[in-house]
Amino acid sequence: MDGYGFNMIRVSVGTPATTCIIGIMAYYVRVLSTSPDCIPLSSLRAVLDDHTLVEAPPNQPNKPDLWSHLVLAHENGDEIAVIERNPVAPGSLGQEELNELADGVTDCLPPSAAEWLAHYFPRVRCVYAFELLAGLHHNDGWKALTAVKNRVWSFAPAIIQADNEGFSNEQGYHILWQFRDSVDGMWWMGVLRNGGWIHFEMDLANRKHRQAFFQGEVPDGVKIA
Repeated sequence: MDGYGFNMIRVSVGTPATTCIIGIMAYYVRVLSTSPDCIPLSSLRAVLDDHTLVEAPPNQPNKPDLWSHLVLAHENGDEIAVIERNPVAPGSLGQEELNELADGVTDCLPPSAAEWLAHYFPRVRCVYAFELLAGLHHNDGWKALTAVKNRVWSFAPAIIQADNEGFSNEQGYHILWQFRDSVDGMWWMGVLRNGGWIHFEMDLANRKHRQAFFQGEVPDGVKIA
């Protein structure tokens, strides 16, 4: 089950909405981590087989596991993604990025998820931004990106954000609707009920499913996780 283009548990971002955007404008998927620590570069490289992950430019030669900017590529040099690590601190790029994301959820649905995210954002200590590039679509580019993204996500409690799609909770289920109206496909979702999450799979094109989700309800007849 795919989604968020990068599946670790039941994640969902990347198939219907992503492919129509890449190549037209910059498209980002972000991991919003609650840990300020840098995931070691060696740990990320360990999940790759036939692809390269290099720091560009090298940051601290005496501390090779600390990094701020990586390029994931095929062995022939075709770039799959650029990955930036932006710590969140007052006045930092990470804080600016987080503030922009927070401003963008205020009027999104369901309101319960928007409120949950508003309380979650102050816990975020680092933003890992993945810019998706053309090399994603051939020679297992998605597979390589998925492996790296999942390793970052598993490093510490974190949520996922994808442009023109929305946000996940820490379990990887989609909780906030920012899709285009034309989106379709089966997607793993989550809504809050009595302080806990209920997870289910819904048809994004189904208007009744959408309406229930917008109201923070589980649509009738869907598959419960």
